[in-house]
Amino acid sequence: MSLVDPLGIYALWLRDVKRFLRTPSRIIGSIAMPLLFLVFLAFGFSGAAIPGLPEGVDYLEYLVPGMVGFTMLFGASFAGLSILSDQDVGFLKEILVAPISRTSIVLGRIAGGSTTALVQAVLILVLSIPLGFRITSPLLLPIAFLFLVLIAVTFVGFGVALASQFSDSEGFGLVVQFVIFPLFFLSGAIYPVSSFPEPIQLVALANPLTYGVDGLRAVLVGTSAYPVGLDFGALLISSIIMVGAGTYLFERVEAV
Repeated sequence: MSLVDPLGIYALWLRDVKRFLRTPSRIIGSIAMPLLFLVFLAFGFSGAAIPGLPEGVDYLEYLVPGMVGFTMLFGASFAGLSILSDQDVGFLKEILVAPISRTSIVLGRIAGGSTTALVQAVLILVLSIPLGFRITSPLLLPIAFLFLVLIAVTFVGFGVALASQFSDSEGFGLVVQFVIFPLFFLSGAIYPVSSFPEPIQLVALANPLTYGVDGLRAVLVGTSAYPVGLDFGALLISSIIMVGAGTYLFERVEAV
């Protein structure tokens, strides 16, 4: 059995994508919360003096990359739920005993979860345009897409790693929500990291989403707190670590 089976990865990716596209309620539900955050925060704090907000950038422009990052975090982390739902219906056992490596299973899951998270993020970005958001340079969109991919891979890997430690979706959902919102609030998505107390800033620097949101803000709005190279490098490292952690922990899952 080869370590990486492209056909097996493709089959799992296709299954996840089809399941996502065939459930409109899931698509709507996945973007409803970020869209509500975007509308209420953008217009509620429009014109407000927000400490640390870059000069010449209005709050909507600042907020949209953060909401796109939050959508990626929310969608990608909950990709782990599909593993537990497959466990409930017996499909997980079938693929665990199939002639495909655990590494291929994890990569297939990460590919599928990343794709669905990307769809959600693009929808939020498109819906923000009628609200008044403008992309500074459309030529930089491929770089923004690269940042989105790295965010997705990082947090889908996290979701897979976490889901492999649970046997029920209820416990997983509670823990994920407990983790998601601190990551979101500490990422600089809705207010600058520089406005945090110094100890909290140090915690924010350990958050991969901080670099994802900052990188998106750099290429979409033209302003960032850190160099784009630093944002990219930090995300690349975090994605490798999370994929490795997800693969390692999933290897220990038993087919029961």
